[in-house]
Formats: sequence, structure tokens, C-alpha cells
Amino acid sequence: MPISPSVVLNDLSFAWPDGTVALSHLTTAFGRGRTGLVGRNGAGKSTLVRLVTGRLHPTSGSVTTSGPVDHLPQRLQPQNDDAVADLLRIRPTLTALRAILGGDAAPEHFDVVGDDWDLEERAAAALDAIGVGAALGSDRDVLERPVHTLSGGQAVLVAVAGIRLRGLPIAFLDEPTNNLDRRARALLLGMVDDWHGTLVVVSHDRELLEHVDEVAELRAGGMSVFGGTFSAFEEHLAVQQAAVEREVRVAEQRHRTEKRQRIEAETKIARRARSGVKAAEGMPKMFANEMRKRGEQTAGRLRTGYAEDEAAALATKREAEGRLRADESIHVTLPDPAVPASRQIATIRVRGRESIVQGPERVAVTGDNGVGKTTLLEQLVGVPGARTHPLPDTTAVPHVDRVGYLPQRKDSLDDAVSVLDNVRRDAPHVPPAEVRNRLAEFLVRGDTVDRPAGALSGGERFRVALASLVLADPPPQLLVLDEPTNDLDLTSVDQLVDALRAYRGALVVVSHDEDFLDRLDLTTRIELA
Repeated sequence: MPISPSVVLNDLSFAWPDGTVALSHLTTAFGRGRTGLVGRNGAGKSTLVRLVTGRLHPTSGSVTTSGPVDHLPQRLQPQNDDAVADLLRIRPTLTALRAILGGDAAPEHFDVVGDDWDLEERAAAALDAIGVGAALGSDRDVLERPVHTLSGGQAVLVAVAGIRLRGLPIAFLDEPTNNLDRRARALLLGMVDDWHGTLVVVSHDRELLEHVDEVAELRAGGMSVFGGTFSAFEEHLAVQQAAVEREVRVAEQRHRTEKRQRIEAETKIARRARSGVKAAEGMPKMFANEMRKRGEQTAGRLRTGYAEDEAAALATKREAEGRLRADESIHVTLPDPAVPASRQIATIRVRGRESIVQGPERVAVTGDNGVGKTTLLEQLVGVPGARTHPLPDTTAVPHVDRVGYLPQRKDSLDDAVSVLDNVRRDAPHVPPAEVRNRLAEFLVRGDTVDRPAGALSGGERFRVALASLVLADPPPQLLVLDEPTNDLDLTSVDQLVDALRAYRGALVVVSHDEDFLDRLDLTTRIELA
């Protein structure tokens, strides 16, 4: 007996309030097991996740699920006073359980707890398994640890552990490997391998996508599903595209042939017409008119036939070309800040050992999650309320005023105002028309420019934040980037690498993406441990 799908999308459409269509008449399904949901930035992946999880409502069509759905969002947004228990999303049950153990026998507490009498122990064990908590003391201490003391990678692991702990039958993880170091990635991959129920993972991470059972690609408003890992999907795609390219070449040749034959036919018809006119000069008028009429009818049939053949060949060529994957990519050109090689840009001290960033150097700050990489960057750019670094005698001080910062969570954008207003905040003297033109280079176009930043996907947020840096006037002499490849598709990463390699200012970057770092021609690596 076939297994019913866990999530069914039937003729699903969604448009933003400004009329921009994100998804149109999408019909597909996700079954039990692990599915990797892939697609270019802006294809609608995060929008689809929000529709399935009920955070958005379809313009038309329907979403049907076989049970409740859990969700890891692309951006975790804990409140300032949230603790680990809140990030695990077990606070109501934990509060009721502790009330009962404290002597409060109110019936509503028992309703909330249900069968979860060992929740506190299971939660602490889940945190121990991901390396968060064992050294902090009691279970209660672990669960009440403030979220703001966790690194971005630790927070993601805790949130995923919470999804596993709650055990709902369907779960969606949106870019879960963002910010994870090698150890944390290995832990996450182990959780994915051991996942029970339906799991849909939205990701551009090749390594993670090798741990799924099937790949679903969202592209041009439609979805195709391939049974297998991402590497198998890419191989299938390469074979398919090679076949399409052959079809295009054959169709182009046929179109050229049909066009040439039509032109030759037109030439022959014109010659016959001229010959007919000369022959008719000595004929009676009635016969001459009849000959001209028959000639025109014959010429008309010939023209129609050749034109139809050429049109059919052109249609075949365009249909084949339409199946070629010619995706757009962002175009990043960073401004030239004219930083001389002798200019001291910043001083970074780690455990008393000092490194001077000088001239247009490229520096990578690396280390495990929780060691303080983001804290060091926040000190470098002067984030208000930047914390003291957890490592002794470790600080970062800039020696220039023009510093551009792209934070890990892309929370420099004001979610309540439009994309255009966000960018103009950093470039108030740039005319709106020029801002729109520059945003178009980052594939942010049309009504999207007027949409609130809170409606953007992770990849779109990155492109808008990067556009703000590019348009800053005067241009930054130091760029500070925290995990810049998070949420970016592979083509956009290539464009970013090219832009950073050509940038003539100083660069300090934090990333767990070793391939990305290797391509930047780094001057220095600073390891935090």
C-alpha cells in the first residue's frame, strides 16, 4: 500500500501585498524521509516554508499536512531575556512541571505536562549531546543560561535539538548549517541522518545535501523532484542540459536552413514575377490578368508554406532554449577607497599577541563556535554595548573611521521600512533612481525595492545589506564581514569572491566556509582558541 505524502501543495499561489508574485499554481508533495529543498536566491523557498508552517497564507490554492509542523527559521530572533529553555521552546511545559514539583497541584499544570515528566532530564541530555551545558552545572542552570551568551552556531544547534525534543511528525529546517563550525556541522549531520518522520531541509550546503533521500528544486515557479542526493541530482542535470544543448544546436541549424530556403524562394518568386510581367506585355489583357492572378496565388502558397516552416523551426528553437538553465547572477563592484599600503587600518590582539592590519590586507578570523569571533568583530566596528572578549587580553581596535560591517544575522536592516529606505539610510545623497539601478545589479528589482525588509529571504537580505555597503559615501576603508556566504547560492558566492579579490581596501572576515576563504588570497589568518 503506497504511503500518503506528509505535505501536499495543491495549485498553490502567493503574492505579496504589492502584487509581486512569489509562487504561482504550484502543485507538489513532500513524503516521509529527508528532502533537500534547493533553488536560487529569491526562488521562493523561504516563502514556501512560511506557507507550509502557517506563517503566511496562500493567495489561492491549499496546503495540507498529515500532522503538526515544526520549523527552524532562517534567522533566529530570541528576545533579550530568553534562556536556553525558551530557545528549545519547552518553557510552558517546564514552568508547569516545576510548579507541580514545587507543590502547586492545579489541574491545568498536569494538562500542560502530559507525559513529559522527564522533560528536564531529556532536555539536558540533548544539550549535552551538542556540547552545550555539561560544564555549567545542574540541569536547571543549563536551561536557564541566557541565549545571548551562546554563539550563532550554538543557538542553531540548540534550536534543532528543541525540534528533535518536541518530536513533531514534520519539520522544516531553513539553512541550518549557517554559522556552524566543523564539530557543530558533524553533530547536525548526525541528527539529520537519524531523523524520524518527514524532514525538509532548505539549503545551499553541498555537504548537508549529501545526507538527504531526495532533492526538490524550486525554479521558475515550478518544482521538480529527484530521488537521490544533490551530487546525483547535479550529474542528472548535467546530462540533461548537455542533451538540451544538442537540441538547441540542431534546432538552430534547422532554423537557419528554413530561413535560407525561404529567402531563396522569395528570390525565385520575384524572378518569376518579373519574367511574367515581360511575357504578358504582348498578350491580350484578359489572358495577362489571368496569368498574373495564377502567379500571385502560386507565390502566396509558396510564401505561406516557407514562412510556416520557418516559424515552426523558430518555435522549436525557442522551446529548446527555454529549457537551458541560463540563471542570472549578482554583479558586485566594490568602490575603491584608495587605501595606501602603509596605512594602519586596525590592531587585533589575541591573548596578548598583536597583529596589525595594514593597507589592503585580507585577514580571516577563524575558530570554533563560542570562542568569540563575532565578539571580536563587534569590538572592531564599535557596536554599541559590545561585550568584553571571553579570551584574556583579546581586543580589536580600528584606526580608521570608515568601516563597513555586514553582521552575521543581517540585523542591520530595519524590517519595518522599505528596502529602498534601508539602503538610502547609508547613502542619503544618492538619488533614489540610482539606488534602484544599483539594487537591480543585486537582482533586487521592481516592487521588491518598495517591500519592507522583513519580507525578504535570507539571500535577499544579504544582497540588500551588501548594496548598502557598496553605495556608502565615502566608501569604507575597512570591510568587516561575519559569515558572508550564509544563505547565498553558489553563483552569488562566486560573484562575491571576485568582488572581494578586486577590493582595494582592507578586509577582515569570519567564515567557516574554507573553500570561500581559500579563494580570497588571504594575507593573514588569526585563530581563536
